[in-house]
Amino acid sequence: MTTPDAEAWRAHLLTDRKAIHAALARQHRIAVVGIKPAESGAPAFYVPEYAQQAGFEIVPVPTYYPEVTEILGRPVHRSLRDVPGPIDVVQLFRRPADIPPHVDDILAVKPTLVWMQLGIRHDESAERLARAGIDVVQDHCMLVELRAMGR
Repeated sequence: MTTPDAEAWRAHLLTDRKAIHAALARQHRIAVVGIKPAESGAPAFYVPEYAQQAGFEIVPVPTYYPEVTEILGRPVHRSLRDVPGPIDVVQLFRRPADIPPHVDDILAVKPTLVWMQLGIRHDESAERLARAGIDVVQDHCMLVELRAMGR
């Protein structure tokens, strides 16, 4: 039998739109793991670009493109642990199978929110993050949610 406290971590798995919007509204600085350069035309570029235009500070953390030194006018970092200063949100543009290798770095930088973009879900990683007290959104598009919030 589980006690209510043993299940308290589940409150960090955000699925309700109101809870997702409330969590996102409290954030400012987003480290985007798997961001791509503008030339890609991919959601991994234009979603963070939209967030930047909506007033968020974007910290690019590309997983490819070793020659790229700047995205969205900001210097790139090769690891979350290399990012100076606090990170409010870690946004993941990675295939589900590629999520687990990032979990230790995410736990090390202690964001308040981890956002797995639309089509991205990894329940085991989400549980590990939620048990550490980090809010987690899976399989939602940040651009869609920002628009729904009027940003």
